[in-house]
Amino acid sequence: MALSIFRLIGRFAIVAFALPPIARAQELPLAVSFPPVEGLLGYDAGIPIPDAILGHRLGSRHTEPHQVVDYFEATEKISDRVVVRRHALSYEGRPLIHAIVTSPSNHARLERIRADNLTLSDSPDNVSRSLVEQMPAIVLMSYSVHGNEASGTEAALLLLYHLAAGTGPSVDAILDRLVVIIDPMLNPDGRSRFTTWANRNRGRAAVSDPQDREHNEPWPGGRTNHYFFDLNRDYLPAQHPETRGRLSVFHHWRPQVVTDFHEMGSEGTYFFQPGIPSRTNPNTSRLNQELTAEIAKYHAQALDLMPALYYSEETFDDFYYGKWSSYPDISGAVGILFEQASSRGLARETRGGDLHYATTVRNQFATSLSTLKATVQNRVRLLEYQRDFYSAAARETSGDAVKGFLVGAGSDRSRIEAFADLMTQHRIEVFALRTPVEFDGTTYAPDASLYIPRSQPQSRLIDALFERRTEFPDSIFYDVSAWTLPLAFDLAVKELTRIPGDMLAGRWTLEDGRSAPAEITVSDAVAYCLDWNDFYSARALVQLLEAGADARVATQGFRATTARGDRSFEAGTIIVTRGTLPSETLRSVLGRITGAGQFQFHSVTSALTVDGPDLGSPGNKLLTKRRIALITGAGTSSYRAGEVWHLLSERFEVPVSLLDAGSVTGPENLTRYTTLVVAGGRYPDLPADVVNKWVSNGGHLIATSDASLWAIANGFIDADTLAADLDSLLIGVPYAERSRTRGAHYIGGAILNTVVDQTHPLAFGLGKTLPVFRQGHRFMSKPRPGSVVVAQYAEEPVLSGYVPDEIAELTPQAASVVTRSHGKGQVILFAENPNFRGFWFGAGRMFINAVFLAEAL
Repeated sequence: MALSIFRLIGRFAIVAFALPPIARAQELPLAVSFPPVEGLLGYDAGIPIPDAILGHRLGSRHTEPHQVVDYFEATEKISDRVVVRRHALSYEGRPLIHAIVTSPSNHARLERIRADNLTLSDSPDNVSRSLVEQMPAIVLMSYSVHGNEASGTEAALLLLYHLAAGTGPSVDAILDRLVVIIDPMLNPDGRSRFTTWANRNRGRAAVSDPQDREHNEPWPGGRTNHYFFDLNRDYLPAQHPETRGRLSVFHHWRPQVVTDFHEMGSEGTYFFQPGIPSRTNPNTSRLNQELTAEIAKYHAQALDLMPALYYSEETFDDFYYGKWSSYPDISGAVGILFEQASSRGLARETRGGDLHYATTVRNQFATSLSTLKATVQNRVRLLEYQRDFYSAAARETSGDAVKGFLVGAGSDRSRIEAFADLMTQHRIEVFALRTPVEFDGTTYAPDASLYIPRSQPQSRLIDALFERRTEFPDSIFYDVSAWTLPLAFDLAVKELTRIPGDMLAGRWTLEDGRSAPAEITVSDAVAYCLDWNDFYSARALVQLLEAGADARVATQGFRATTARGDRSFEAGTIIVTRGTLPSETLRSVLGRITGAGQFQFHSVTSALTVDGPDLGSPGNKLLTKRRIALITGAGTSSYRAGEVWHLLSERFEVPVSLLDAGSVTGPENLTRYTTLVVAGGRYPDLPADVVNKWVSNGGHLIATSDASLWAIANGFIDADTLAADLDSLLIGVPYAERSRTRGAHYIGGAILNTVVDQTHPLAFGLGKTLPVFRQGHRFMSKPRPGSVVVAQYAEEPVLSGYVPDEIAELTPQAASVVTRSHGKGQVILFAENPNFRGFWFGAGRMFINAVFLAEAL
């Protein structure tokens, strides 16, 4: 491919040298006509049209990810208006790129433009009106975060061509007054899955029949990234390379306008923000919404010219800041969501006639141009809005009593490191502690605690991440209603009313709190003990078992003699002996594990303990390597399966076998596995009798989220499903209000508090309470005798988010986590999803225990 592109560029170079560039007519290289663009004279023939690089006209085929990169890089080689940079690499090794497009004179002073732009947020009170009037605005144009919402990326290709080749006053105004950053595909792995399917399942003649294979992707579809995550929910969690790269571009430039181009159902029309007014996040300013509404007028004018139907202020909201159209709103910019009715394939039957792919591209391109036109004409107002946003935030913070947040993870260094790393992704400064401090009976140790001052540019985002909100102007949410990050990480939080300079050690770095690796040199040690108090303790366990060491988990606390004196160990401690390994080999393995300073093993010199069970006690259970199968495929939630896959494969480097439910036809399909995870879904193709027999023979079944209800329905645990009678709540409700009323009695996403049985192996390393993330309206009842309740809801369960009263009233009768011995095996049910969106480092620890401490149950 690289050679063919080189030849194509070479041909263009020869043509350009042989013939002087001439302006092409005002014709866009699109497979459907486009109205004349106001102020456009034509296109520079020296710039290659996309057809020349892609081999097809835009809108006549789904462009593959590598072709997108090829065209952007080919254009950069020829145009002095375009610079292309790579900002990330996907899990599958595909580059994520963005093009910086502006006039040659702006390119010559690009770093000066960027530095001036940063002053709007870093030192807003020093930015005068006269300086603002001279500044270009920054616009970040983002396309197709969902891989199978493909028209946006095609529009990005067309926009790059238009800005690189276009001549005339309308293009000149954009290039002179704006720096346009085009991010053409936010999810190349998902797009690759989709485009490969669509292009391989069509012939020369487009088929609009919705039953045709082209229109019916197999599981998991192209919406998500490699690990089946919805990247448009990841901008607060920031767990994936695609998101982190995009955030780095955002904070490097700090644009005034950010676009987010999507597709929706084929029977729709075209949506652009503002969204539903009552569902705007209360932290979003009124002026932000006014600017969004002003820009919307330009979109309306552009779509009227097509002509194309459209709407706003319905269907979609602007509440959750983890979406790309909402994240800018809490960062001094204006984020805008666009939703085009999807053709998915090249053509799609709808009630209004066939919808063609080229038409969807046309509409996305039209609103791309209207965004740029609106930004040019409202440039000063948008720049001043960003300046005033940060200036007002600084004034608010200086007048507030709370000066910052002290957060602690007990002795779990990995959790606090993950939290600190997440804060830095959002340009939030965090500080390490110099000495331990105590507030309200909680000790904040330097190696597992941080201080986050509110007096910094991102103060409003900090407040949005930390707030616990339980009252809302509306009761329906497009996405979740709560995301309080300290609760997701299960961190202690103390609001401080003074800046504690005497206890701070400077800005946090990854090495803060890391101790030097402990030397494993004691020749007379009979065992080595590892505290089970770190999120990644299981990573050390996996490496030990892989090396062939013996590892036991202590089910009770004990006190033993170590090389440094007597020491107490809590339940959950891993007791490591060499087994069949030579002593030197074991010490080498331990040294390798401790090399990064993350874990410390304590050399125990006698198996006879000072207090509590001896090391050889039958209560200390021998652990074995886990062989894990995860049920996937039709009828399962790709999101939930992906969260488990990502956790085990990426964080713990444990192989996970993905089994399609339909492939499990008999016990022989499961005999090689120790652990089976059903993470969420209906599982119509998974034979419960086969799973039941496998568990009885010693298997460990873990079910999370609504998969726990599948387990209850199939008799794995003797419990009931609890749900409010929503139908009775609709009696007497007018027809026009029924949908809204039903939606108001559903938990879109809230955080509940649970009380944990700390003596149970699933709770080793956890505190007395544990926040969990709850969705839906159905609960798992407390089971009848024969099962064990590990976690149940607190008396006042709602910590953050919207929970209808009739749903909250179910919690006293319900259980959050339940286990049951089943023959030789175990069944473990989580009513909630402990791995929600990959950032629940708190509740996720109980799932980790369920996987790796199975023999202790």
